[in-house]
Amino acid sequence: MSLGDEPGYGDSSRGEDGGYGGSGQTRTRLPGGGGGDVYGGARRGRSSSRSLVTVVGVVVLLIAAIAFANRGGDDSSSSGGGGSDNAGTSPTAASGERPVGSEVAGIPAGFAHSEQGAESAAANYAVVLGSTGMFNKNSRHGIVNTIYTSAAAGQLQGPMDTAYSADFLSKLGLDANGNPPDGSTFVSRTVPVGTNAQQYSDSAAKVSVWYMGLIGMSGETSTDPVTSTWKTWTFDLQWDNDDWKIVTDSQTDGPAPVPGDDRAAASDEISKAIEEYGGFTYAR
Repeated sequence: MSLGDEPGYGDSSRGEDGGYGGSGQTRTRLPGGGGGDVYGGARRGRSSSRSLVTVVGVVVLLIAAIAFANRGGDDSSSSGGGGSDNAGTSPTAASGERPVGSEVAGIPAGFAHSEQGAESAAANYAVVLGSTGMFNKNSRHGIVNTIYTSAAAGQLQGPMDTAYSADFLSKLGLDANGNPPDGSTFVSRTVPVGTNAQQYSDSAAKVSVWYMGLIGMSGETSTDPVTSTWKTWTFDLQWDNDDWKIVTDSQTDGPAPVPGDDRAAASDEISKAIEEYGGFTYAR
């Protein structure tokens, strides 16, 4: 997500010249106000703090953080005894090439020089850009330097540091290093649902990632409960130093499914789930 949506994930985009403009980058719920059970009761209205990040004009993904779980998988491409090579697959089943087997700074790397490789890179990059690692300066610098081209990373670091100021973090209930208060759990995860390669060539690709994001603070005293949002994140990628790197990216709202009738979880349930269920890395 970006700084402009919940704490906001907005609709602005980055220009080809490296500039960043637009609005709606991150929607931030300011602490305070409203009594009652913030998890089980009605949701509070959108805060005007969206402008906080819009002014900075950087797509700094605030929503969704998925911790990187080790990627498993069977090295064998053959099926078990008696299986048919012509067996059909479900239209909703996962498909594609085997995931990458290497990492750089804990981030999947070495994606295939193919259309599927570009899709895999975009999905993985959405995950890491929506993680809690973006709220700490050192880890954020490592993320940006790893997944963006060197030129794009150089243009982003300063504006991102400005966007993730101590004042901004405090409005999310975090300290200057991006840490939540004792007894609370800060949640920021991006959960890719699917990818679409809009354009592809050997040197460049444009890939959109449809995802659901989680963002908020889980804790008894939290005034910013964990909520979900649906976005589409589009990445302009470049084949650079034997891997796909981001040149520019932008986000738009939705498509969002019709909300179900699920009961909103209590704060302690959310905290327990975040601790017990690790996030994933993604591949095509």
